[in-house]
Amino acid sequence: MYSDDTSAAAESSASKNGSTTPVYERILELFEQEGVKAIFGIPDPNFVHMFVAAEKRGWKVVTPHHELAAGMMAEAYARMNGTPALCISTLGPGISLTSGSMMNSLVENSPVIYLGGQRARITERRVRRGRIQFIQQEDLFKNSVKWSASIEYADQTDEIIRHALRVCQSGTPGPVYIEYPGHVILEELDVPPALPPRDYRLVEPGADADMVARAAELIKNADCPILLVGHAVQCTRAGAKVKELAQLMGCPVLQTSGGTAFIEGIEERTFPYLFAEVADEIVAKSDVVVAIGTEIGEPVHYGRGYLWAEGNTDRKWVNIELDPEAIGQNRPIDVPLVGDLRTVVPQLSAALKDSPRSEHPDLQRWIKEDKDRLESLANEDFSTDSGRVHTGQWVIETTKAMPENAIHVRDGGCTVIFTWTYLQSKPRDVIWNQNFGCLGTGLPYAVGASIADGGQRPVLFTTSDSSFLYHIGELEVVQRFNLPMVIVVAVDNAWGLEVGVYKRTFGHGNTNEPGVHWSKNVRFDKMAEALGCEGMYVEKGEDIGKAVSEAFASGKPTVIHVPIDPVINHGGNENLNTPNYDRFRTWYAEGQQ
Repeated sequence: MYSDDTSAAAESSASKNGSTTPVYERILELFEQEGVKAIFGIPDPNFVHMFVAAEKRGWKVVTPHHELAAGMMAEAYARMNGTPALCISTLGPGISLTSGSMMNSLVENSPVIYLGGQRARITERRVRRGRIQFIQQEDLFKNSVKWSASIEYADQTDEIIRHALRVCQSGTPGPVYIEYPGHVILEELDVPPALPPRDYRLVEPGADADMVARAAELIKNADCPILLVGHAVQCTRAGAKVKELAQLMGCPVLQTSGGTAFIEGIEERTFPYLFAEVADEIVAKSDVVVAIGTEIGEPVHYGRGYLWAEGNTDRKWVNIELDPEAIGQNRPIDVPLVGDLRTVVPQLSAALKDSPRSEHPDLQRWIKEDKDRLESLANEDFSTDSGRVHTGQWVIETTKAMPENAIHVRDGGCTVIFTWTYLQSKPRDVIWNQNFGCLGTGLPYAVGASIADGGQRPVLFTTSDSSFLYHIGELEVVQRFNLPMVIVVAVDNAWGLEVGVYKRTFGHGNTNEPGVHWSKNVRFDKMAEALGCEGMYVEKGEDIGKAVSEAFASGKPTVIHVPIDPVINHGGNENLNTPNYDRFRTWYAEGQQ
């Protein structure tokens, strides 16, 4: 790797004049046209030239401590930036360790382009045994991405990178893998300036005008139209456009579990599907549903089962969806609006502007009832037999202290389930892993989100201890970039959800619950200090909010260790008391949907 990959290319490069562009720099130019200005990964001889060039061009160069974390950081960057993201990995073990994040990006519909180093073809294609840091990579990853290719010749660079950018953003967004073998990395190209996206791909296409008119008529004639808003609204940064539509429709907004960010200006009329009582009534009364940026997937019962089987079961559905193949997969759709929601939502708003609807007569009541629900939750008795903090109180006190403009990143099992019920804030950006259900994404997500934001907004990362331990080494990255991040760790010294599974399966006390309990001597505040961050230890629930506020005010990355009651966290000894756990389990109703 360190002797045979780049020497020939370097010799070729040395003979070129200064008017040409190296392949590695051309790749950066092509990504810049799409608004990408960050690179995630750990460099090696395949990428050191690219990293130097990226730094000179004003990119953020983010090197984590594990390749898997690099892909997750890139995914969060894409969500916050509304663009693709670039993740690189060295050949062999590097790209192998990254591959888990490819699968994650695929299931989470994230347009991450993975650029994998490889031996020069003169080495890679020989019949040999015992080669160093080597596997034949591309075939291993084809099923984990939307498209894969290899830059075999330098003059393929533009067409391959552009097609990767085209594929990752077309239809259902998702990842792409590009192999970057050592024999091309220093080759020089005589190329014109990089083209803008509109010159080589379809950008934000609109919907058919007749279909838009049909959708507008359904909304105008409805008794109770609603918006069902998903993950893609946040990822496309289209909140202001959806706000205008909601106001023209005079309607409530229901969040999917993947789309839990609140849109500024319509926070009060927004309710979580499944985890707020008023949402049940809203679903039952709805007679037209406009689904935006959602797969209408299992967590919303495919728009057919559970809550949707009550009330106006003959309700009409309008689906704003980029991927034509997705229309009608999970349920019949009355009016498909196929196009990019950034264009289609304004089309629909324009069709309604001359006849905006009055506010639904129940909307203010729903707002008040949900506000009362949250106040009632905040006033519950949170005493515990152990004296450790109740998980519900951990959520309430932490999120009450969240700055209004904060980015909220979540990770964990039981802690996330408690958050759905007890959340006291209305964050405008929420980053968590919903479709894949992958623990350990939180800290890399928090880093990638803050890098995309330029480190301007505060980041609150709430996590369980088990999830935090996956990538705790990335705290050094938080400290290196001095990201404005406060991490509040709920510590029960166990895999809490799995403890509950043992109890539900075998009954309390009938097994030792092997494999789900671990050392009680772990101190996350001390780990944070060892990695250059601040650490705090908070034992009382009523002190959490003050600690969070002080941590943000300090301007220093801080980890707050909060011991929580393990029995409360896993739902009691009979595993019956986790809030809304029975509803959460309906996501997995095998054969019922």
